[in-house]
Amino acid sequence: MFWAMLAIAAGFCGLAVLGVLAIRVFVEAQRLSSQVTETTQRINRAAEDLEAAATGVVRAGRDVL
Repeated sequence: MFWAMLAIAAGFCGLAVLGVLAIRVFVEAQRLSSQVTETTQRINRAAEDLEAAATGVVRAGRDVL
């Protein structure tokens, strides 16, 4: 009877540890997704700025010719 109770307790502790680790993975995945979203927005802004600068360079080049 002792070994059965010990096995049940060990199984419960194992499930508790897995649950805690699953919650930590979920939280880190949420943080990663927010960082990816922020980085994507920054890249899009930089691409728009680069496009605007390129347009200005093209206009300046046409004016010189």
